[in-house]
Amino acid sequence: MSGTSLDGIDVALIRTDGENIVQRGPSQTYAYSDEQRNILRAALMEAKNLTKRDDRPSGLAKAETALADWHVEAVESFLKANPATIDVIGFHGQTVIHRPEIKLTVQLGDGKALARRLGVPVIYDMRAADVAAGGQGAPFVPVYHRALAASLPERPIAFVNIGGVANITWIGPQGDMIAFDTGPGNAPIDDWAMKHTGIARDMDGKLATTGTPNESIIEQFLNQPFFKMAPPKSLDRNSFTAITMEALSPSDGAATLVEIIARSIAKATSWLPEAPKAWIICGGGRHNPVIMKALRNRLPDVQAAEAYGFNGDSIEAEAWAYMAVRSLNKLPLSFPMTTKVSEPMTGGVLALP
Repeated sequence: MSGTSLDGIDVALIRTDGENIVQRGPSQTYAYSDEQRNILRAALMEAKNLTKRDDRPSGLAKAETALADWHVEAVESFLKANPATIDVIGFHGQTVIHRPEIKLTVQLGDGKALARRLGVPVIYDMRAADVAAGGQGAPFVPVYHRALAASLPERPIAFVNIGGVANITWIGPQGDMIAFDTGPGNAPIDDWAMKHTGIARDMDGKLATTGTPNESIIEQFLNQPFFKMAPPKSLDRNSFTAITMEALSPSDGAATLVEIIARSIAKATSWLPEAPKAWIICGGGRHNPVIMKALRNRLPDVQAAEAYGFNGDSIEAEAWAYMAVRSLNKLPLSFPMTTKVSEPMTGGVLALP
């Protein structure tokens, strides 16, 4: 299960050995209500002051309890519609702060409560071991991208997930991987749209369609030190909030953010050993036609995940299920060229019912 964005909870069912066997089943997204989203936004604000990963001041504690309730409801609803016997649940939780440079990453989510209430073993807190060992803790699903890529003829290829932050997984001819966050994803557009329209997303890119990108602000963004750092590297959803766009109209701001996303993804090619032959776009960003058009203006063979028979909305949730099985089998979840950890590492905490 994935609750990494503020859109909702993604639930997906797969059968896997955590290695080469992946049989993808049904999936479902349970969208957050405005009230739920507001609880999470408040948690994100409060988390900015965290210095210890186990601290849960009052607002964060309430949000963590609420998240457990929402995830239990989502799983129960999903299994009512898709009856199945579940061996293990992979639970991501909600990232509220990600600062690997000080070995801090916090994913709200009470895995023990989930296991107890659902009667199923739960693997959670999968990023923590990587960050504690000096890794970036993100991107964290490249090993699942590699498993999906086994069915594809092209090499090298790139999976790009445009969630709150955008990230890339490059998979070479021998299954070698390079992965890193490329720059901002939907988070700044969602925040911008919320501020100017009261809706927490730019539906169908309507706001950006009528705007004109501001080149000086794009340049400001792309001149940030992050873009000059060699990968692997990762970002927090609030990494670029210091750059102000207050002088821009709502539509110009949205158009500017779209260009920043597309150009930073295209810029990522410079760090790859070989340009990908295909770009597979996953996550919520692929639903924005303005983002997809901007990517196609800069990169060859850009397709939404569905063009390859995948479900771009459920890949993240499928990945956490896949990695839960890897965690049970003590297989690596992260690698030197995906998170900068010194050696391949397993991780995750097992909660029994």
